[in-house]
Amino acid sequence: MLDHLDSIGTRAENHRPFPRFDLDREAWSALVATLADKPDWSLVGLWADTGIVHMALRDEGPGTVAVVSLACPEGRFPSVGGARPGAIRLERAAQDLFGVTAESLVDPRPWLDHDSWPIRLPLSADPPDPLGHPEPYPFLPVEGPGLHQIPVGPVHAGIIEPGHFRFTCNGETVVRLEQRLGYVHKGTEWLMGGRSVAEVAKLSARVSGDSTVAHSYAFARAVESATGATVPARAVWLRALMAELERLANHLGDIGAICNDAAFAYMLAECGLLREKVLRAADACFGHRLMMDRVIPGGVAVDLAEDGKQVLTRLVADLREVFPPLIHTYDEKASLQDRTVSTGRVVTELVRRFGAGGHVGRASGRAHDARRSPGYAPYGDLEFDVPVFIDGDVNARVWVRIREVEASLGLIAQILDRLPEGPVHAAVPAAAGQGMALVESFRGEIMTWVALREDGIVTRCHPRDPSWFQWPLLEAAIEGNIVADFPLCNKSFNCSYSGHDL
Repeated sequence: MLDHLDSIGTRAENHRPFPRFDLDREAWSALVATLADKPDWSLVGLWADTGIVHMALRDEGPGTVAVVSLACPEGRFPSVGGARPGAIRLERAAQDLFGVTAESLVDPRPWLDHDSWPIRLPLSADPPDPLGHPEPYPFLPVEGPGLHQIPVGPVHAGIIEPGHFRFTCNGETVVRLEQRLGYVHKGTEWLMGGRSVAEVAKLSARVSGDSTVAHSYAFARAVESATGATVPARAVWLRALMAELERLANHLGDIGAICNDAAFAYMLAECGLLREKVLRAADACFGHRLMMDRVIPGGVAVDLAEDGKQVLTRLVADLREVFPPLIHTYDEKASLQDRTVSTGRVVTELVRRFGAGGHVGRASGRAHDARRSPGYAPYGDLEFDVPVFIDGDVNARVWVRIREVEASLGLIAQILDRLPEGPVHAAVPAAAGQGMALVESFRGEIMTWVALREDGIVTRCHPRDPSWFQWPLLEAAIEGNIVADFPLCNKSFNCSYSGHDL
C-alpha cells in the first residue's frame, strides 16, 4: 500500500507515527477506484478539516497504516462510500460539520445535524444561520404488502442515551431497520479546537464515559507521537493495567445485560456484582471508579496505590474462581441458548467491508486487535489470545467477551508481576506536528488524530469511536429476526451513542 501511495502522492512532514500523503483530486479518485479492487485495504477513518479531507487506511496483510489528504478549495471531494460503506456516515458527518460535500455520496441526507443547532456547518470557515424550519427526516421509503412500521425512541424506557430506530416489519419479522442518531451531539470536536493539550485531554476522557481510559489513551498517544514525547516505562504499563480493568468491567456488565434481555436476570445480578468489584478495585488503586482523567499525555496522573498490587491480585483470584461457574450456567441453560444462538447474525464479508472490530468483528471472523496490529507497548511483551468466532450471532458476541475477560485477567496478572519502578509522568514539549494513534477499547479500535501548533495548542482533534463502523451492522443483524429480539441484538452490540454523536 505504501508503495502505491508513494507513486500517487507526496509524503507530508511532521506526521507520526504513520505516514501521511497529500493527494490531488485525480490521485484521490484513482485511489477510490483502487479500493474497489483491494478488499484488504480497510478503512480506519475519514474526517474533515477546514478546506481539507483526510482518510486513514490499513493494509490488513502487513498491518500497514497510512493517511491520505485532499485539499478541497471548492468544498467538494469524490466520495469513498461506494467503495467503503463504512465511510458513508462519516462523509455525512463531515458534510454537516464542515460543509465539505462528498460527490456522488450514496446517502446525502444530514446525519448529525437535526436542524436544531444555533448555526449550521459549525466547523466551517463561515457558518451560516440555521434554516429555522426543520423538515421531517426523510426515512427511506418502504413498499410491499403487509408491511407496517414501528418507531422506537429517541426516548427509551431505560436510563440510556437517545437514538431513534425505525422498524419495517411483516408481522413480527423485521424486514428493515433504519437508525437515526445524533441526538447527543455535544460539539466535542468544536470544543477541542484552540485549546491546550490538558484541556483537550479532559474532553477526550468524556467522549464516551464507559471508554474513558481508552479514549484518553488514544489522545495521549496521538499527542506524544506528534510532539516526540517520551513516556516513562512505569506509566506505559500502568496505562495497560487501567485499560484491562476497563475492558474487564465493561465485558462483565455486557454479559449480564445480554442475558437479562433474554429474560435470565440471574446472570445480570451475578455479573453486575463482579463488575462492581472491578470498579471498586479501580477506585482503590487509582482514585476513580472509571479511572477518568488518569491517563494523560506524558504518562498517567496518579501512580498505583500503595496496596494496589494486593487489591488487584485478590480481584484476579476472586474472578478466576467465580466467573467459570457462571459461564457454565450460561452455556448449559437451554432456554438462554435458544435466544442467543443463531440470533442477530452478521456475515464475515459484511464485517470486513465495514472494517468493524471489537466483539462485533471478532464474533464474525475478523481477528483484528489494535494491541497486536499495529501494536503498542507494553502488549508486545505480554502473552494473550485474541478470541475469534465465525457464527456472527449474539452467542458468538457473548463468547468473545467471555474469552476476553479471561485474557484480561491474565494480562492484569502479568502486568502486576512485571510492573517497573520509576516516575509516572514526563513533560510533553510544545511543538507543532500531527499525530495519530490506534488503541483497542472494549468495543474495538479507537482512532484519534490530532494537529498541534508551535505553542502546543490543539488546532484539530478527531476521535473516531469503534461504534461508527458497528452501528450500521446492527441494521443488518436484526433483519429477518423478530422485533422482540432487537433488545438482545442491540445489547450484544452495545454501541456508544455519545462516542458516535460527538
